[in-house]
Amino acid sequence: MNDHSLIIIGGGPAGMAAALAAKKAGIDDLLILERDSRLGGILNQCIHNGFGLHTFKEELTGPEYAERYANMIKQEQIPYELNTMVLSVECLKDSNKKAITVISSKRGVQTIYAKAVVLAMGCRERPRGALNIPGYRPQGVYTAGTAQKLINLEGANIGKEVVILGSGDIGLIMARRMTLEGAHVAAVAELMPYSSGLKRNIVQCLDDYNIPLLLSHTVVDIKGKEKLEGVYIAKVDKNLQPIEETKEYYPCDTLLLSCGLIPENELSVDGGVEIDPRTNGAYVDESLETSVEGVFSCGNVLHVHDLVDFVSEESARAGESAARYILNGKKPIKETIEIKTGNGVRYTVPYKINVDSADELTHIRFRVSGVYKNTSIVIKSGEKELMRKKSMILVPSEMVDLVLKKSKLEEADEAITIFIEEASQ
Repeated sequence: MNDHSLIIIGGGPAGMAAALAAKKAGIDDLLILERDSRLGGILNQCIHNGFGLHTFKEELTGPEYAERYANMIKQEQIPYELNTMVLSVECLKDSNKKAITVISSKRGVQTIYAKAVVLAMGCRERPRGALNIPGYRPQGVYTAGTAQKLINLEGANIGKEVVILGSGDIGLIMARRMTLEGAHVAAVAELMPYSSGLKRNIVQCLDDYNIPLLLSHTVVDIKGKEKLEGVYIAKVDKNLQPIEETKEYYPCDTLLLSCGLIPENELSVDGGVEIDPRTNGAYVDESLETSVEGVFSCGNVLHVHDLVDFVSEESARAGESAARYILNGKKPIKETIEIKTGNGVRYTVPYKINVDSADELTHIRFRVSGVYKNTSIVIKSGEKELMRKKSMILVPSEMVDLVLKKSKLEEADEAITIFIEEASQ
């Protein structure tokens, strides 16, 4: 069968949650396409705990969380194909169908068709080439995720004296993992004046092991031609430029890069989906539908999340929305409200809301652009205040989830703006 109601691209936590929700909503003819050799995505290499507290009300490791979802996929008899790479997604002009070209040992190169598509491809790490660090490319420089895979899945021993650039959660977790493997982590250097990882990971992975976190610092040079010999770390000024006289040499045989994640949106772009430059993910409405009718996006391919539990929750909404689209078609849009960002807000998901088709409760997720203490999150439409929520602290590493009632949306006369109101000094 080359025709399906729904095709989900990606068999990680996002794709599986979307598939289960679509099945529950009445879609039986669906198919998950996964490029790896098993379901679970990045979770399969995340052997640390901390997953599932919201979803399953207990603490699980990454593989355990993935297995819970994979077992539900099998119980619901949802078909999936592994070792299958999607090459393109094309929306056919003469119909509402989507043409998905795939390659696998089972199919060869083949085009299959669907009424709707859920994009759930996840994200990848920012590579060294995007960081502009001078020096050679010696053995011993890894992204944190690559190091995690080598150690946790392949049992590799990658180094004994370690420096980590970037305080993303994978880097923080790998600082602890390398220490437990017998390595010495000399420092974690972070360009920004705040950490990009969760507070709990700073405490559990750095503080508990006396690993220094150097805020407003970066690696300015790499030494070693064939093998890594060491790195120079310098403090940066308020413009994030290195201060030459603060350079300090750290001998090391391993440098891990944990400098951010990038949504895997090449398929989306090639398929005509409009991308938000702030997130590198798709522009979506409240149903998580992209700018292309019948194409939905969720999980880390939409925007990078803190917790996999939030990925699963959001992706279930994408699956439900795709099911409604398949069963009921596209609803006419009467009133659309754009969501604008004000002081302190980097981006929002969604970026617009179709008021008539919105649920009684609409989730609006966003990240702040800096550290804010004792502030209020405010939503306004013109001069009309729709919501105000006090917050003790807001940090860029932790996503904020607001829930807005439909009755409040109906009060909006124009676009709504979300901003951080700081306390007067």
